[in-house]
Amino acid sequence: MCTRQQKPLIIFHMAHGIRTSLLTATSRASTFLLRIFLHKHQGIMDLAQACLNAIACMIWLSDTGSSYCIRSDITQGRTGQNVAFGVVNNVAAPTMKEKSVGFFSLSCNNEKVAWKFPLETLGFRGKRRNGVIVAASPPTEDAVVATEPLTKEDLVGYLASGCKPKENWRIGTEHEKFGFEIKTLQPMKYEQIAELLNGISERFDWDKVMEGDKIIGLKQGKQSISLEPGGQFELSGAPVETLHQTCAEVNSHLYQVKAVAEEMGIGFLGIGFQPKLGIKDIPVMPKGRYEIMRNYMPKVGSLGLDMMFRTCTVQVNLDFCSEADMIRKFRAGLALQPIATALFANSPFTEGKPNGYLSMRSQIWTDTDKDRTGMLPFVFDNSFGFEQYVDYALDVPMYFVYRKKKYIDCTGMTFRDFMAGNLPCIPGELPNLNDWENHLTTIFPEVRLKRYLEMRGADGGPWRRLCALPAFWVGLLYDEVSLQSILDMTADWTPEERQVLRDKVPKTGLKTPFRDGLLWHVAEDVLKLAKDGLERRGFKESGFLNEVAEVVRTGETPAEKLLELYKGKWGQSVDPVFEELLY
Repeated sequence: MCTRQQKPLIIFHMAHGIRTSLLTATSRASTFLLRIFLHKHQGIMDLAQACLNAIACMIWLSDTGSSYCIRSDITQGRTGQNVAFGVVNNVAAPTMKEKSVGFFSLSCNNEKVAWKFPLETLGFRGKRRNGVIVAASPPTEDAVVATEPLTKEDLVGYLASGCKPKENWRIGTEHEKFGFEIKTLQPMKYEQIAELLNGISERFDWDKVMEGDKIIGLKQGKQSISLEPGGQFELSGAPVETLHQTCAEVNSHLYQVKAVAEEMGIGFLGIGFQPKLGIKDIPVMPKGRYEIMRNYMPKVGSLGLDMMFRTCTVQVNLDFCSEADMIRKFRAGLALQPIATALFANSPFTEGKPNGYLSMRSQIWTDTDKDRTGMLPFVFDNSFGFEQYVDYALDVPMYFVYRKKKYIDCTGMTFRDFMAGNLPCIPGELPNLNDWENHLTTIFPEVRLKRYLEMRGADGGPWRRLCALPAFWVGLLYDEVSLQSILDMTADWTPEERQVLRDKVPKTGLKTPFRDGLLWHVAEDVLKLAKDGLERRGFKESGFLNEVAEVVRTGETPAEKLLELYKGKWGQSVDPVFEELLY
């Protein structure tokens, strides 16, 4: 630890030694960290603080080798200065109460080293909560200030910064739903959506998210409500510890939405694909990024506009503790994503008639944009890791760049071009980490890597299933025994077999042939592993799998039950589905 008496020596070593030492380090993560904490220094106290940072980083390098794991939380110290803080070899850093950033090198057995430095070093600028968040999707462009060109190591380090010790793993659930006028079954117009958002904000104390003078979402703590291109209403839940908290969050959200919507004559439908209306009947939301996507989609696939305007999904976001842990979860998630698609298949109707699929939503992704979708077979290569995902993302064509509160069309160019300053739409400009973060959100594989993993294969559904999807994946991926069992089970599945499952499941669900039997039989084993994993967690969460257990018991997907109703009780009309699946 650096003492007051050592300050001259600190400054000397900061100026002449530490930067050189760190520049020669072999770890890519150390390069990322070096660029961060040498980003900007202000005065002697910042230099002294940087000494602590450097010492911690050198300890980390010597103790952990080339681990990529870094974790960050943004907070503010008692003095009002934005700082990062942590622990170095169990020596507590200064106590902070409100907001801070901490970076930790760690592994799944919770060995960790941390250091602190001013948040301004990261380029973050604090803002007061004022009830309105302007242009907060994507993050405001002054959240990260680029003062020197990004490197590939920075992009790798960004992904690696998601690593967390197991005790800090959380569950984030997102779900979309269709809003409609109860009397006419027509979709909500933007004006109705704006009234609904304003009503929820005023009644339940949500901050408004604006794009220009248009309200486009809400934010409350770590929860947010946003609009998909066709007005699909999405809750992005806060990271929570247990499935009980997830389900409580969902119930609270639906209560608040219904409290306002019912007074307006608005209902919400839990299904994977708009069952009644064509694209021409769907209103377009006033969000700049969606205009760019709408113009681009028909150039790269025949179903991209259907994806944008007529689909709804539910997904769960899960953590990892190391690069190796990320790889194992990514592989398990990709291998089993067709099973999740089958279990939650819930989109059998298009424009008032059966469409021939159990999950039309899943089928649509097969012809949306092959450059940014699919099963990512390279994830199963021995060389796969954070760097390989970065290489993939660098070559996925971009949609846009966000500058001066506007979206600039950069379709067809790659982030690799951007890194070289070769974007014709903004000639000579270089990206910052916000640009990278935004770009990662425009990639749509079956499992997506950001600073966590997103399981993306399930159709939207009624509230009972909104808790079942995170239960399914948490039981499989957050329990070591179940995760390893899945990896053993799928180890000899070939890329061709995984792709065949992906291609056939949208039409045949659990009855998809697989090897000597049906996917149904594999799903039975997988569900048992999920249930066992939840029971070992010790939170009494296995009951959330009841909805899925019924599907596995009968082999009949939710979509097949809807088709039975359509052919029988409903008299070949889809209108009753709006009541059947009403939230």
